[in-house]
Amino acid sequence: MDYLAAMRAFVRAVDLGSFSKAAAEADLKVSTVSRYVSALEADLGAALLNRSTRRLHLTEAGTAFHERATAILAEVAEAREATRSLNARPQGLLRINIPGAFGRRHVVPHLKDFRSLHPLIRLDVTLTDATVNLIESGADVAVRIGALADSTLVARRLAPQRRLLVGAPGYLRRHGAPEAPGDLARHDCLAFALLPGGAWYCRPVGEPEADAAEIRIEGSFRANDSETLLQAVRDNLGLALLPTWLVADDLRAGRLVPLLTGWAWMIAPGPERAVWGVYPPKRIVSPKVRAFLDFMAARIGQPPYWDCDLPIG
Repeated sequence: MDYLAAMRAFVRAVDLGSFSKAAAEADLKVSTVSRYVSALEADLGAALLNRSTRRLHLTEAGTAFHERATAILAEVAEAREATRSLNARPQGLLRINIPGAFGRRHVVPHLKDFRSLHPLIRLDVTLTDATVNLIESGADVAVRIGALADSTLVARRLAPQRRLLVGAPGYLRRHGAPEAPGDLARHDCLAFALLPGGAWYCRPVGEPEADAAEIRIEGSFRANDSETLLQAVRDNLGLALLPTWLVADDLRAGRLVPLLTGWAWMIAPGPERAVWGVYPPKRIVSPKVRAFLDFMAARIGQPPYWDCDLPIG
């Protein structure tokens, strides 16, 4: 007896309410379905069904076996699908949600190469700094930056989120460079408007377990967009804490200067900040989502390409 085939025939006969419907669905003879069920009953030593002229009635043993057989068949189907998906060619529409500044600098420029590698994938890209509900919006995958809130989403860490205290040479010539975190009290500190409070946080580099010190700041300029803050720093309006993925080119070109590099800086206390790829929870990750995350992880590298060779200690 093909035990899986017999279990499948039994489960479908029960679910559909008759041997004939189960046989038609599986393109089998009714006698074959009946023979499968009889073989199961002989093997188990118990009647699974009480048959009447109108419908099938499960016995107590049949109810128990049906429940377990249904679960087993579902696991077998998922195992087959998982194995097939490993070799399946990524294809179809991939809906991606990306923060604006990061997307423009570190995702969109690479999408041409991604499409060359995966020509059967069509892209629908949304750039927004709002946290979009992936399930409600129908997005397949998103890039999120910062600390992940408690969520049912599955997350893959793509890169660390590292911030540097930076200033422009013109501002530093007029106001001097801070020599310690406490010196920020006399500087114009440009703040990210989406975060409450007037403080930045820091701990000595190389001491990740140390408590972060709160540094109170004040400034004459706030913005809810990181690229706007970057331009304000370039224009000598003050100092800012900006991510390395945003300021790396300016640091290499000498347009900005890194400050107090012996400290690890944060704009808020709490859990690890990082660049994440997130997607809705599924038993099987679709090949197109896995292809995108694998591509981005490889393209970003470890350490991230934007952190390589920065002129800092």
